[in-house]
Amino acid sequence: MGSYSILIGLSLAVILSYLFDLAARATKVPSVLMLLLAGIALRQTADYFDFTLLVPKVVLEIFGIIGLIMIVLEGALDLKISRAKAPLIRRSFFAAALILVVQAVVIALILHYWLRVSFQSCLINAIPLAVISSAIAIPSVASLQGEKQEFIVYESTFSDILGIMFFNFALQNNFAQGASVLTFGADVLAVLVVAVLSTAALAFLLDRIRLHVKFFLILAFLILLYSLAKKLHLSSLVLVLVFGLAVNNAEHFLKGPLRRWFRPERLSEEVHQLRSITAESAFLIRTFFFLLFGFSITLSNVLSPQLLFQGVLIVAALTAIRFVYLRYIARTDLIPELFIAPKGLITVLLFYSIPEKHLIGEVSENILFVVILLTGVLMMVGLLMSRQEPELGEY
Repeated sequence: MGSYSILIGLSLAVILSYLFDLAARATKVPSVLMLLLAGIALRQTADYFDFTLLVPKVVLEIFGIIGLIMIVLEGALDLKISRAKAPLIRRSFFAAALILVVQAVVIALILHYWLRVSFQSCLINAIPLAVISSAIAIPSVASLQGEKQEFIVYESTFSDILGIMFFNFALQNNFAQGASVLTFGADVLAVLVVAVLSTAALAFLLDRIRLHVKFFLILAFLILLYSLAKKLHLSSLVLVLVFGLAVNNAEHFLKGPLRRWFRPERLSEEVHQLRSITAESAFLIRTFFFLLFGFSITLSNVLSPQLLFQGVLIVAALTAIRFVYLRYIARTDLIPELFIAPKGLITVLLFYSIPEKHLIGEVSENILFVVILLTGVLMMVGLLMSRQEPELGEY
């Protein structure tokens, strides 16, 4: 395949994704579902013409990691912190934490008694299926407004972060022992210290660099810090969330002597451009990730009745647990909150991070795809049932 053919394909993919975004706002069908189905259609076309294109897992992982960083940063840059929002933030945090833990444990128990595999391995495989994907949830609720949108943005972001922390906790060799709790607590403390220091350094650079090209330099530093923290097995997504919230709410954090080093009024000007670049980057990365993931799926394997039954069973269990929490514990709205708990990018990334000794043959990429597809359909149903309408003229 020549260079110009590749450029034509890449350009068409971006244009197609833009059209999908427009269609999603009109039809409430998540654009991610359209991208996944388009990837499958491309795979079927390629197979028909005997065209072979191998998509290495490392390519999907790179796109997924960068996409996750961009999407969480984009969501954080849209959130404003105030005392009035403290109950909303607290409610979304507890929803993310409790639902995640209960769903992961229930799925792990099902796998444990069904497959007779160690509970630790079952839990490690279950956590990716329980985490809400902010990469899908945040863009999909752009048409919602007020607390409903903010609740979903906060909940999905907290679910990503807590999911990664829970996943790292389950991977410990001394899992379910007293020492594992101490190790986990030390990791949480460490990541919070790193988050504060790195946010201060990045905010200083954002404020002081006067060169025309600086935003991708900031993003490069952010990706570097994220990757280094990940190498140390820290929940590095916290760095992204703290940075985004801090620079977008600088007036709340920069008091007294700190104003000599950081200027909130200048930061607010820079954040507007950073938000625009982050949104564009997230759109681009998300496009290629979900197209490639769809392309990597073999349709004949997905259409297996047993696989579809397993996927439906998992999604039914996840939805039932979410219903019980929202209806009887949180006592909050069910529409569309009950249905907006999609699985996606973070699910795939965590699954690819499972060590070989903990892999379970019955839990495969095909199961992930079925769960992602079904939760995407449920999200579409929730958006259609919602009375909120998208604002005209909004991209």
